[in-house]
Amino acid sequence: MEENIILKVENLKVHFPVSNGFLKKKSIVKAVDGLNFEIKKGETFGLVGESGCGKSTTGRAIVKIYTPTEGKIEFDGKDVTKVKGAEIKQFKKDMQMIFQDPYASLNPRMTVGEIIREPMDIHKIYNTKEEAEKRVRELLEIVGLKPDHIRRYPHEFSGGQRQRIGIARTLALNPKFIVCDEPISALDVSIQAQVINLLEEIQEELGISYLFIAHDLSMVKHISDRIGVMYLGNMVEIGESDDVYHKPLHPYTQALLSSVPIPDPKMANVKQRIVLEGELPSPINPPSGCVFRTRCPKATERCSMEKPQLKEVEGRQVACFLYE
Repeated sequence: MEENIILKVENLKVHFPVSNGFLKKKSIVKAVDGLNFEIKKGETFGLVGESGCGKSTTGRAIVKIYTPTEGKIEFDGKDVTKVKGAEIKQFKKDMQMIFQDPYASLNPRMTVGEIIREPMDIHKIYNTKEEAEKRVRELLEIVGLKPDHIRRYPHEFSGGQRQRIGIARTLALNPKFIVCDEPISALDVSIQAQVINLLEEIQEELGISYLFIAHDLSMVKHISDRIGVMYLGNMVEIGESDDVYHKPLHPYTQALLSSVPIPDPKMANVKQRIVLEGELPSPINPPSGCVFRTRCPKATERCSMEKPQLKEVEGRQVACFLYE
């Protein structure tokens, strides 16, 4: 692995068996079906796509909440796909996750101080309770909360404040990498910008790398250095944030970006919206060849026969036969 690469994912597959009833053959949900991408140290890599495309499953497989069916995950130069024992404990310390729902991710029976201190106690970072409590107060200040909030319970806070508590808990172990699984989607629009700005400030100060999972393309563009676009468990385009946003190459990326609202009414009236025909196929029975071909206005016969692989096109990677 290159020195400046902190995470490398190769041919990642996450499949789930689904029961079809007694004595019937089980089906397989191909939630993630062969992803390849890299994330650099100190970088924010945005992962976008429709609901159900496998974004969150990818993040959970990387932090080992889900076990990959196939593939390899290299983190900080080590293959962590099958780590166990003391190695997995160190891995969990270096890689943390911010969950989507700030209401469900905090234990309502624990105070804020206990929630943030719990990872420190598990990893035995501090020798005394006083040292740990001092660090908890520091973390609360870092995320914009008051040190005296340490005695309160989650129900006493707003959604934005709860997400800040979740971020403080994530930072408790001084991680090198954080998977942000749609960390702002459950928040009011006015609060979303505050959380994004907080994440950017933390990254600038601590040099943490982010995998930022979201479906809001305008927000992803704002926070991400590079963007990966997923469709039905597959990566279809990877490139610099500005390049992907201003000149999308893959037909699916073009359709996604055409749906982003524009605040200028005059520009919105002349903007051409690309409407995809048909329903999103089932990951239990994905289309042959290119998984996007059933909704693609530019699909050819070859698209049904072969599966396109990511290839270098104009300084980025695109999985489409149109660019060969």
